[in-house]
Amino acid sequence: MEAQSIYYAIALLLVLVGIAGTVLPALPGLPLVFAGMLLAAWAGGFELIGGWTILVLAILTLVSIGVDFLASAAGAKRVGASRLAMVGALVGTVVGLFFGLIGVFAGPFVGAVVGELLDRRGLAHTDLGQATKVGIGTWFGIFVGIVLKLTLAFAMIGVFALAWWTD
Repeated sequence: MEAQSIYYAIALLLVLVGIAGTVLPALPGLPLVFAGMLLAAWAGGFELIGGWTILVLAILTLVSIGVDFLASAAGAKRVGASRLAMVGALVGTVVGLFFGLIGVFAGPFVGAVVGELLDRRGLAHTDLGQATKVGIGTWFGIFVGIVLKLTLAFAMIGVFALAWWTD
């Protein structure tokens, strides 16, 4: 098999794993998509995919990294989450990765709830209600982030495909 074909196969694999990474928080989704596209451009000697296209793809990747950090925090903040709740959501996300798919979804929620309860230093009914609201807000933020990252991933694929077939 020709080396260029191997590079294209690896590039495609990186893009596919990257798309999965937009949903699975353990993987750096759009940076992997970008790496795959950069590898494909390099394998083709940058003849079909030039510097401007790479720049646009890099900017979209940077935007996705910002979305990653801001989406869940914005969802939590919107419902009045404390700083400790947002830290709890982050810790819950990391810990949740060790518990499979259920952990990936439950971790941020549990972390935000625990963080909010610790911040309020009590288990009164109103505190539990607010903490649950914060957990749901965190989930909503994560969902919005996933939708935005998927949109960016497919925009990147569109930019790449357009450059590939029109050049």
